[in-house]
Amino acid sequence: MKNPQCARNSAILNTILLPTAAAACLLCAHPATAASPQTTPDATALVTAADQNMRGETQYAEMTMKVVRPDWSRETSMKTWSKGRDYALVLITAPPRDKGTAFLKRGTEMWNWLPTVDRVIKISPSMMLQPWMGSDFTNDDLVRESSVVNDYTHAVAGEDTANGRECWKVVLTPKTDAPVVWGSVTMWIEKSRPIEVRVKYFDDTGALVNVENLTQVKTMGGREIPTLMTMVPVNKTGHSTILAIESCTFNQPLEDSFFSEQNMKRLH
Repeated sequence: MKNPQCARNSAILNTILLPTAAAACLLCAHPATAASPQTTPDATALVTAADQNMRGETQYAEMTMKVVRPDWSRETSMKTWSKGRDYALVLITAPPRDKGTAFLKRGTEMWNWLPTVDRVIKISPSMMLQPWMGSDFTNDDLVRESSVVNDYTHAVAGEDTANGRECWKVVLTPKTDAPVVWGSVTMWIEKSRPIEVRVKYFDDTGALVNVENLTQVKTMGGREIPTLMTMVPVNKTGHSTILAIESCTFNQPLEDSFFSEQNMKRLH
């Protein structure tokens, strides 16, 4: 397991999206006839449904990220495309000084295009844990290199309320040698639908590092998703990053060839 102190940040653009299949998965885990508090749903089914709800087979989104610090704040606008777990592309559209900057993921590799210096930089695995664009999200969060479904074991820790919603509380523990940064992760997932409400990130010692709240659920692309994700590092007073999804579509055809260095440079 990699050291979370390299990042001191969270798990997006996670981020960054409910099909019929995901809804069916959640209903199987929590059927109406088994609504008794004594009936515990399958933890992996809960996490998988929530993850798929935010991801889809493919996804296109337009977002704004606001980085807040004690003495200043700044906003960055972007477009994002993803396909499964292997492909992701992020294009910065504002502010002007960063416009055209892009990030590409293919498989386990990632690149950064800097148009101002006409240069493509290969991002090493160790850099995946570093802050993305000076925010409280990491490069790993941006392209979801690690998987909350495949890289962790899952256990339901009971019922709880988060942000005013009834939830299942699920503890995620990293599998041996999994490429993850956190010692453990705790998720709050709505009982009635596959939506993450809150996520807490802990280091190897069990200390809480980051808290992410997912709010403002809206219908986008034919599914209900949280459109406002607020990441707060608990030991940095006055620090937060707010990621707002302004529009989002899912499961539109997207060729693998779209995710290339050449296309990364051509996007506007």
